[in-house]
Amino acid sequence: MWKKWLGKLGGTEDKSHLYQVLNEKRIPKHIAIIMDGNGRWAQKRGMPRAFGHREGAETLKKIVRFSSDIGVGALTAYAFSTENWKRPAEEVGLLMKLIAEYLDGNIEEMHQNNVRVRFIGKTEELSDGLRHKIEKAQTRTANNTGLVLNLAVNYGARTEITRAVQLIASQVRDGLIKPEDITENTIQQNLYTGDLPDPDLLIRPSGDFRISNFLLWQCAYTEFWYTETNWPDFTPELLVQAIIDFQNRERRFGGLKK
Repeated sequence: MWKKWLGKLGGTEDKSHLYQVLNEKRIPKHIAIIMDGNGRWAQKRGMPRAFGHREGAETLKKIVRFSSDIGVGALTAYAFSTENWKRPAEEVGLLMKLIAEYLDGNIEEMHQNNVRVRFIGKTEELSDGLRHKIEKAQTRTANNTGLVLNLAVNYGARTEITRAVQLIASQVRDGLIKPEDITENTIQQNLYTGDLPDPDLLIRPSGDFRISNFLLWQCAYTEFWYTETNWPDFTPELLVQAIIDFQNRERRFGGLKK
């Protein structure tokens, strides 16, 4: 299915081998992306940071389309962290507005393409208007069976793990489980992504080499891929490159090669 995109990606002929060696049978089931570098992208062009965030939203649209077409099962995109509230109020307001605009402008297309939209994070702390749009998007796409798009908004992995511990403690208090019955699977099931496989691949653009409080539990054996490219310049072609690198790695999960 992904081949229908080859004519749309652009680039020069010396990159055509990327598509020829992509193994369609080993597409990652779950890809996580830290959408970093929007502000730096704009500042390098002498533009306000807001312009970079808008371009970043357009990039997400392209990557969602392509990921859906090549058969990725889930895509988790880090849109707004629990720490991002520390940014100037004007920038925070813009980011929230962009999330709302992204839903207004793309939900029907995603629905028509069988994409299921979900949000992970403390969405209860968002404005009433944005929460309404989130609930509407999740309800509209709830029965879709294609790509699961997880948008991480007001998300922090430490907060997520704390929430899971609280939920499990409540189950112990109510006599539903015993402390000695708690396993790794118990914790996994109480995370926001409990019904999804852990990410196979995590992509971080913009040149930083840190995880930034993103999917700490889930990324125990995730393959990381970095690029100097800022998120607004990230392309489906770069995603293909990341997947090819992933497919060429040997994943042993702490064991030895058979």
